[in-house]
Amino acid sequence: MERLDKLLSSTGRWSRKEVHALLKAGRATVDGICVKDPAGKYGPESELCVDGQRINRESFVYLMLNKPSGLISSTEDPREETVLDLLPAQYKKMGLFPVGRLDKDTEGLLLLTNDGPLAHHLLSPRHHIEKVYFVKVGGELTVADVLAFSGGITLKDGTLCQKAGLKILEPPDTGLVSLQEGKYHQVKRMMATRGKPVLYLKRLKMGSVELDPMLRTGQWRPLTEEEKMRLTGTGR
Repeated sequence: MERLDKLLSSTGRWSRKEVHALLKAGRATVDGICVKDPAGKYGPESELCVDGQRINRESFVYLMLNKPSGLISSTEDPREETVLDLLPAQYKKMGLFPVGRLDKDTEGLLLLTNDGPLAHHLLSPRHHIEKVYFVKVGGELTVADVLAFSGGITLKDGTLCQKAGLKILEPPDTGLVSLQEGKYHQVKRMMATRGKPVLYLKRLKMGSVELDPMLRTGQWRPLTEEEKMRLTGTGR
């Protein structure tokens, strides 16, 4: 059971203030009956309508973005463009936020949602959610680098990073890094300890969701039902 004003505002079509105004004007019905009390609570079986049109009750939104370089992973910033600036206006009222952060110059998979518990689950170190990155470095990656990553790396400031995967690609200045942590600038700092500065970084996978190869840089799409089910375990 949730408050009526919260149910309507969570659709992203109206702010909480606008919801109160439309309720006061008698524009909303619940199961065919006009309702004006914003504090009234209703369950998922109730049919909500505004101006005679049935309202989609789905409260959580899950989007996949192929983040471009140059945008910050934040909901708003007074000086710089954020990843949310790529979305249509209808999503601006839904309380979406990026699940974790990608550096300003890092590209690739970024999940956007308003599902706080899911975001906490994906970001919590104890759940061991794997993240995979494509990396291009200055110099060539070697077997010694692979072994160093697999054993865990101590950063220059003394921070210990857990064991991580490193697969060398062709050409050998490129590779795939897989890790289950999310420390600040982690891939860049790990590579820096090996004397291999990161020139380009792109996230390809987070948990069960992989970046859609059909999404061009800067494009986004809702997660499919299958992706949502794998990600949330409920398909909600």
